[in-house]
Amino acid sequence: MSTYIAPLKDIRFVIKELADLEGLTRMPGGEEITPEVVDAILEQAARFASCVLAPLNRSGDLEGAHWHDRQVTSPRGFKEAYRWFVDNGWSALSCRPEHGGQGLPRLVAAAVSEMWKSANHAFSLCPMLTMGAIEALELCGNPEQKALYLPKMVSGEWTGTMNITEPQAGSDLAAIRTRAEPQGDGSYRIFGQKIFITWGDHDMTDNIVHLVLARTSNAPEGVKGISLFVVPKFLVNADGSLGERNDAWCVSVEKKLGIHASPTCVMAFGDNGGAIGTLVGQENEGLKYMFIMMNAARFAVGLEGLAVAEAAYQKALSYARERIQSRAIEGSTEPIAIVHHPDVRRMLMTMKSKVEAMRALAYRVAGIQDLAQRHADQEERFRNQALVDLLTPVVKGWLTETGNEVASLGVQIHGGMGFIEEAGAAQYFRDARITTIYEGTTGIQANDLIGRKIARDDGVTMKVLLEQMKQTWSETARQTDPEFAVIADALAEGIVAVEEAVNYIVAGYLDDLRSVAAGAVPFLNLMGIVCGGWSMALAALAAKAHIDGGNRDDFYPAKITTACFFATHILPQAPALARVVLQGGSSTLALPESMF
Repeated sequence: MSTYIAPLKDIRFVIKELADLEGLTRMPGGEEITPEVVDAILEQAARFASCVLAPLNRSGDLEGAHWHDRQVTSPRGFKEAYRWFVDNGWSALSCRPEHGGQGLPRLVAAAVSEMWKSANHAFSLCPMLTMGAIEALELCGNPEQKALYLPKMVSGEWTGTMNITEPQAGSDLAAIRTRAEPQGDGSYRIFGQKIFITWGDHDMTDNIVHLVLARTSNAPEGVKGISLFVVPKFLVNADGSLGERNDAWCVSVEKKLGIHASPTCVMAFGDNGGAIGTLVGQENEGLKYMFIMMNAARFAVGLEGLAVAEAAYQKALSYARERIQSRAIEGSTEPIAIVHHPDVRRMLMTMKSKVEAMRALAYRVAGIQDLAQRHADQEERFRNQALVDLLTPVVKGWLTETGNEVASLGVQIHGGMGFIEEAGAAQYFRDARITTIYEGTTGIQANDLIGRKIARDDGVTMKVLLEQMKQTWSETARQTDPEFAVIADALAEGIVAVEEAVNYIVAGYLDDLRSVAAGAVPFLNLMGIVCGGWSMALAALAAKAHIDGGNRDDFYPAKITTACFFATHILPQAPALARVVLQGGSSTLALPESMF
């Protein structure tokens, strides 16, 4: 059975050619981020992913996490792998140096994170949630909280969680009931239950730092009355040592479709007198703080869509090369490997081109995040942050939807064996399914995109993005190779489709919101496909520059061919999706509820 091998060649290509690693080295704090350092990090991360995490992926899925007497035990090998993960400093890559982090760009951290997620989706969720908690405390915690929790969270000695969802609330945070009672000494006692808490309990670290949304007694109704609290599994003494067990317990773990090795916990706070917590920032500002965690998590979940697609593609390609079945439709009378059959080639090229488009888009957004944080000019930081805000729901929504499609194609290439668990393709399909749901469903991402990110600023940031796309189109159209004419024509049609849809959204958002919202997910998919096509055009241009410079590596012609495939097979969906956005709202809403 094949296992995961990190696609280092493409990862390096995207980091250096499309996401401008060299430009980041010129930013404040980037002086030591040399290509040699980044290459060494990627090599070591690839080795850890393939040698340590990937071998635990199948066994962890079969065994799952175990719950007994309000405690969770991780699958065999996970605790040792996590210790190795911490000892080698992987938990601290992009964290701030003042708390023990290495201060590396988010771009590099994204590439490393993709490897973890491809090799072992379930394992990767634990450090992912910890990173979100670290970000929230770095930006919103008080000095005491930062000193008490961040060094050990950054080092990986402790992990972190997000505690948002409740049984009666789901995605409606206004319905949260967990309450926080002040104790007069600056602390609070927390009472309530949270569900779907990823890695809410485990045995891999001595402590778990829960960030919990709750309401104080005098809080206003709705989302304006939510506060954020730090609630550790074990209380922490002033000197950093562990104190008493807090009244925060895992009372069950969910039985799930996939990611079985990752415990999804039901957490009970305050069943025995109240869980002790401290307020993060100001009362009633918790939702704002939690969105810091959620935005980081949404980008990370987008990477999960890319990662599971890469793993599914590798599995399908290996099978297609090995599986001998049927004769060629012309030329040969002997049975051949199925990789030679045209329809299997179509499916493999679909998987390959979508994976490369997803990687290019995600890494470029990670690079823009770095510019938003590191650029010396404040206006440039603001401009880049606006682009990050616009593209984050696209990364989360389109990458995860596409990850599901690619994982499904992986099962299809395996044929009947893909439906059999022993083949391994089914696990990627099962694991991928949650990615379009948690940290905000695709519908939530799409509504965020059309509302907060486009309609709210009258499409101003979107116009900036479209201008960048048009510049790429112009450069692509100037090339004389026939493949570039194909890419340029398809990209031009995609840009027009996005412009038409954006104009409709901006014009209709206030007057016909329900019809506009009915096309939100088609618009998100339209944005993903066109942004993916734009990124593939940039990749083709970069590859051509290498070829024109005399580089004879087959990687570069293959990159152009893959971009051309994306242009002829994927980008043509853009005009159709734009038509759905413009014309589909009325038919979506026309049928009375009684007729469903």
